[in-house]
Amino acid sequence: MNTIEQITAAQRKLVASLAKARNRRDTGLFAAEGTKCVLDTIDAFRLHLLAATPAWLDEHPEVASRAECVSAVRADMERMTALSTPPPVIAVYHIPEPAEWSMTPDELVVALDCVQDPGNLGTIVRAADWMGVTTILASADTADIFGAKAIQATMGAVSRVRVHYCDLPSALSALPSGTPVFGTFLGGENIYTASGLGPGGVLVMGNEGRGISDAVAPTVTRRITIPSFPAGRPTSESLNVGMATAIALAEFRRRQFK
Repeated sequence: MNTIEQITAAQRKLVASLAKARNRRDTGLFAAEGTKCVLDTIDAFRLHLLAATPAWLDEHPEVASRAECVSAVRADMERMTALSTPPPVIAVYHIPEPAEWSMTPDELVVALDCVQDPGNLGTIVRAADWMGVTTILASADTADIFGAKAIQATMGAVSRVRVHYCDLPSALSALPSGTPVFGTFLGGENIYTASGLGPGGVLVMGNEGRGISDAVAPTVTRRITIPSFPAGRPTSESLNVGMATAIALAEFRRRQFK
């Protein structure tokens, strides 16, 4: 193994600064924290810096051999982390350049209309990964996928699911003719009995409090809803958007096995 240098004050300051969106934009960097998250993402993004405790580096020699690795003690990790408990490793990656995207036949895509909670965003990315969805379209006011909380909530799924930020109404209006655009609304068709779900199309999920916006609603060609059970029983006012996305994606995929 190469000799591993100690983390410098400047490096420590850089890592800590990435908790702010402005600094992520200015540097073009983001941080991923914790063993699972780092090991799941290290081959998916260009590594700028990896800081880890000596014990972690000893346990992962295949990572420690990289030139970008530095050693950090627990006190260093406490000063850099966005988590309540300092992780043994933090990786800093270059934010990838936005990629061109076009919809392929029978592709299922999720579109997020102003989903603002980063934990919800990360959960949606994780659910999409599980359900074989590799593309998410997101309005410009959706939470930043490269924020620490969102990255953590993806549990590494961010390495396989790409979030494309865009003018969402324009992107949905420009889809190939005949592409079904499903949106979740109160009073929509029961998702469990609605016909024509999948295998392809776009599933639009709205803001946590306001739902799908007036600007995006006209692009929706099919309004669906996830009914509570049994009908008429007093229950919660609504589902968390992350939970609702997972339930809806599961129903789309179930139809493929019928």
